[in-house]
Amino acid sequence: MIKKIAAALALVAASSAAFAAEPPSAYAGIDVSSTKIDDSDREGGYGVFFGYKFNENIAVEAGYHRVADTEFRVGSVRGDLTLDMIDVSVLGTLPLSNGFDVFARLGYNRLEAKADVSGNTGDAHDSGALYGLGLGYSFSPIVHARLEVQKPASDTTRIAAGVSYRF
Repeated sequence: MIKKIAAALALVAASSAAFAAEPPSAYAGIDVSSTKIDDSDREGGYGVFFGYKFNENIAVEAGYHRVADTEFRVGSVRGDLTLDMIDVSVLGTLPLSNGFDVFARLGYNRLEAKADVSGNTGDAHDSGALYGLGLGYSFSPIVHARLEVQKPASDTTRIAAGVSYRF
């Protein structure tokens, strides 16, 4: 009888430890990026993202990113241009060994450009599909890093490096 109780207690303790080792489902992170639009120079950017992992293979994610923030000059005319992106995506992840994983993104985004040329302002927006591929690495059950290539528009390629914290 005592052996059965001890075995039951050992199983309960082992199952509690297994549940405690599972990483949390919600996460938030930041990234830095380099974006190339058509034949222009690469522009640096940054962003934040929030997500929820349903399991180790499927997650949903939303984010805000400053894709480009640049000054330009044409002759004596000077201007400022900013390009922002808001996105919602589904991520499919394939875990590899030693903490690495590969993932694919499919979602929807809204790109908004704002320009100020010699005091005259204007803006435009475009919405469409967002897709990407990336490689991730888990430093611990709660800290995860990733490197990703995204296509927010047919003429735009964004390379982003980010880190997230699961909670």
